[in-house]
Amino acid sequence: MASLAGPANPFPPAYNRRRLTSPVDVRSKSNTPPEQERKSLGPAASSTSSEETTNALAARERTQRKLESAKEKEKEARERKEEVNRKIASRKAISVILRREATKAVIERKKGTNSKRLLPRTVLEALHERITALRWESALAVFELLRQQLWYRPNTGVYIKLIVMLGKCKHPDKAYELFQAMIDEGCTVNKEAYTALLSAYSRSGLFDKSFSLLEEMKNTLDCRPDVHTYSILIKSCLQLLAFEKVKTLLFDMQSEGIKPNTVTYNTLIDAYGKTEKFAEMESTLAEMLQQRDCLPDVWTMNSTLRAFGGSGHIEMMEKCYAKFQDAGIEPNIKTFNILLDSYGKLGYYKKMSAVMEYMQKYRYSWTIVTYNVVIDAFGRAGDLKQMEYLFRLMQSEKIKPNCVTFCSIVRAYGRAGKADRIAGVLRFIENSDVTLDTVFFNCLVDAYGRMECFAEMKEVLEIMASKGCKPDRVTYRTMMKAYSIAGMTSHVNNLQDLVKNLDIV
Repeated sequence: MASLAGPANPFPPAYNRRRLTSPVDVRSKSNTPPEQERKSLGPAASSTSSEETTNALAARERTQRKLESAKEKEKEARERKEEVNRKIASRKAISVILRREATKAVIERKKGTNSKRLLPRTVLEALHERITALRWESALAVFELLRQQLWYRPNTGVYIKLIVMLGKCKHPDKAYELFQAMIDEGCTVNKEAYTALLSAYSRSGLFDKSFSLLEEMKNTLDCRPDVHTYSILIKSCLQLLAFEKVKTLLFDMQSEGIKPNTVTYNTLIDAYGKTEKFAEMESTLAEMLQQRDCLPDVWTMNSTLRAFGGSGHIEMMEKCYAKFQDAGIEPNIKTFNILLDSYGKLGYYKKMSAVMEYMQKYRYSWTIVTYNVVIDAFGRAGDLKQMEYLFRLMQSEKIKPNCVTFCSIVRAYGRAGKADRIAGVLRFIENSDVTLDTVFFNCLVDAYGRMECFAEMKEVLEIMASKGCKPDRVTYRTMMKAYSIAGMTSHVNNLQDLVKNLDIV
């Protein structure tokens, strides 16, 4: 980005890079002082000694130059050989990738046909990629193609992965259909399969069906629910703020003789912390500490710190951090990201600097989250030079910026009235492969609205349409706010009518 220029003495330095040390020239020294030697040998000897020393030094320098030249040539030859090897390896890798991609393209073309002799590895890789990316429609299509292959054998594990994916995509009915298909194909219905279907129901808020399935598991041989089953159901209830159902499940666990584990407690602590139910969070933590076989870990620490830090209780966050460290729990990079984010949002920049210095001292490598947190903090403070320097540093460390990064930068430029810098950001994004979302465009609308750049603000809607991104209620409310502040009542009314006529989420 051409406009992102750094300060003369930037802070912080590149934390992920080792500092260079100056080379040390170690030379052999005589035990006898030179002056004493010259005195003992007399004037003539001193002159001879001086000439011999000069000649010796000259000879040493010539030898040193020859050695350095030989080493340089050896280094160049080695680098040339490595370059050739890299090119050969690259060609081989590209060849393999192209062969696999060609086979995957065949899969795409032959969906719905009677192709039954596709390579097992390629079909399974294509299925795994789609499951991981939560592309449920494409995954089911590839799975149907998989079932048509001559080498296909029903596998419970594949069914479970698909059911979990459909649960995450909020398609419990299709998850149930796969569950029935698994039974029809003669697969063993185990505890994991029941838990996957139960999770699919609970993620969509179908608690009647999930609790009914839980009872069915209790009465099914070798499928009785365990702590993992209960933890998944508790997590789903907490995500939908169904705290009463969580109490029911905890009581049910106790009656079944199932003890919560560290994951269960961490799930509860995290949920209570996010909803600022600090009394429940502290009582859960106290109960956890009473268990001999259920010790808190770094996830427990991070959830607790996030709860207090995110709500502005910095003193309590720092006390908890000290107690967890006294208990022997070592922080990780997520811990420092939480501390930086908490301090940054409240403008505690000295404490942020202390955390960054600690990270540098103990060589904690920064992640995309770390950079986003620090860039956002300096952007909020109006320190554009530091923010821009960090953005360049991020690129030099081969960490790709994402939508969150650009949201922070655009917000900062919008507050500072730097419309030309925002144009530079958009040019940078245009030349990158960053996928933009509605949140970014809402930040862009807000930035232009603050600067009363109404023509550019209106153009954002066109950019969104070209990127296949739909405006939401926040988009239009932000535009209406900008027009209202500027006294453009007719534009506000037009947008209100538009929002009423459109089906906007």
